[in-house]
Amino acid sequence: MKKNHIDLGRRGEELARRHLLLQNMSILTSNYTFRKGEIDVIAMDGQELVFVEVKTRNSNYFGEPYQAVNRTKQRQIIKVANQFIQERKLNYDVRFDIISIVINNHQTKVQHIKNAFTPFV
Repeated sequence: MKKNHIDLGRRGEELARRHLLLQNMSILTSNYTFRKGEIDVIAMDGQELVFVEVKTRNSNYFGEPYQAVNRTKQRQIIKVANQFIQERKLNYDVRFDIISIVINNHQTKVQHIKNAFTPFV
């Protein structure tokens, strides 16, 4: 079961990267980690730095995949994003997106939510 879950996640991330490229975004890196956090995809959309969380499920029985990105997960993503920015001394406008994917025998649904959340205090 664990292997299938990991394979599903990898397939979702690959679909997400393809989707971003089709949106004329350029991908800087994938699976950037800092401490215990990870950002799935970091991309540029024009002059905007975009941190993308990819959530992939094989059904939406328990809700849409993006609903799993709760406040705790958002805080973790923001912390890792700050590290990425500081490490590279970047100065761009920043956006946090979620790509929500459902893959099964009946469908492959990719939903891109731009500005899904913003940093909060």
